[in-house]
Amino acid sequence: MSLKIKNLHKSFHDINLFNDFNIELKENTISCILGPSGCGKTTLLNIIGKTIQPDSGNFTGFENKKLSYIFQEPRLLPWKTVRENIAFVLNEKKKSSQENSIIDKYLELVELDKFKNYYPSKLSGGMKQRVSIARAFAYSSDIILMDEPLKALDLKLKLNLIKAFQRIWQFDKRTVIFVTHDIDEALLLGNDIYLFSKSPVDIKEKFNINSTERNLNSSELIALKNKIWEVMD
Repeated sequence: MSLKIKNLHKSFHDINLFNDFNIELKENTISCILGPSGCGKTTLLNIIGKTIQPDSGNFTGFENKKLSYIFQEPRLLPWKTVRENIAFVLNEKKKSSQENSIIDKYLELVELDKFKNYYPSKLSGGMKQRVSIARAFAYSSDIILMDEPLKALDLKLKLNLIKAFQRIWQFDKRTVIFVTHDIDEALLLGNDIYLFSKSPVDIKEKFNINSTERNLNSSELIALKNKIWEVMD
């Protein structure tokens, strides 16, 4: 199964971001959208999330799909604990019968089960973002939209967060659409990597990574990184 966007058009004033744009994304995989700043990556996420309306276009496979988000900032409610922040997105049925097990399961997967009663002010930046990952998976979504959630983190925190995400995704393989301008992030997380051009957007090339164990120093990822650099140039 796949999600398809065909003949997408979107302009802002005199800037033409998408002009007869097409993309097909496989479900239950991590599709990484890689491209330069300002090329329309986040706009595409917002169109999928229906916070921005396209000028025109056909969308197939998105019908009745529920979405959750992982943003650049964790966007946690400061007056609620870690556990309460996750409980906040659960529907009433889950709140009454399954809430505790759902929250505990996802907090354990991101290794924050001992911090469930902490308030956000007591957490590091990386821990807050791990809460946002657990929250996105705890919500019964079909598609998770990720808008550069690793951007503000240093390398060590970024690698730890990627490991946490891989662990939770291997347990619960949702359809993920992940936007970044960082090649290493794309190589470490993406199953399919779509390399966007500058606007008006075109897919310059699509790359696929089958291996589950990712190491930036492996010959496979070094070769793929060099290919991406060549296409980007």
